[in-house]
Amino acid sequence: MDPLTLKNLNEARNARKAAIVVTNLTDGQDRLVIEGESVEGELAEALSKAFLNGKSTTIEAGGCEYFLNVHVPPPRIVVIGAVHISQALALIAKTSGYALEVIDPRTAFATPERFGETELFADWPEDVLANRPLDAYCALAAVTHDPKIDDYPLAAALEAGCFYVGALGSRKTHAKRLDRLKEEGIPQEALDCIHSPIGLDIGAASPQEIAVAIMGEIIQAFRSRGLG
Repeated sequence: MDPLTLKNLNEARNARKAAIVVTNLTDGQDRLVIEGESVEGELAEALSKAFLNGKSTTIEAGGCEYFLNVHVPPPRIVVIGAVHISQALALIAKTSGYALEVIDPRTAFATPERFGETELFADWPEDVLANRPLDAYCALAAVTHDPKIDDYPLAAALEAGCFYVGALGSRKTHAKRLDRLKEEGIPQEALDCIHSPIGLDIGAASPQEIAVAIMGEIIQAFRSRGLG
């Protein structure tokens, strides 16, 4: 690999940006493509597919053979609220290969006894996220029903361009939430990105079923980011 390509790749990985090293197997020349960059020709479709599935592969495009060495940041799920749904979601996320952390300032809920080895922060979201900022490879799920806890991280997730932003609550509750966020200056286009009611529509009733619905929606969002 060209030293400059390697340097740029390391910078991209440190910044949690998805990148692919594209190597022409005929002449050995390589280049780095960051997710979101414009690429022309047949190669564009192959790169888009590789960014979504995260798998390195050999492809043919424009009469040449290329090796795509794919580097996608591991997705991170941030759950606001140490509730029963969060407990179930932590187990499902681990099984699905997603890192998950829970943030809740209510120390009666955010206890190691309830969450075991799950990364847990018994503090206000604004304080935690100041040191652990959100990014495009984060999913945020707000499930406290408390505007004082949920609203700030929802706004932060929209500003950071998280690939998934979901919030628990009825349509009436969500309408009030949108009014509050709009008053904070969040544009309608961004507000439209919030998934609420949260989770896939599978008729979920119990906390465990709701957690399954949320995890399914997060996976769907991650594997289709940038499409449509």
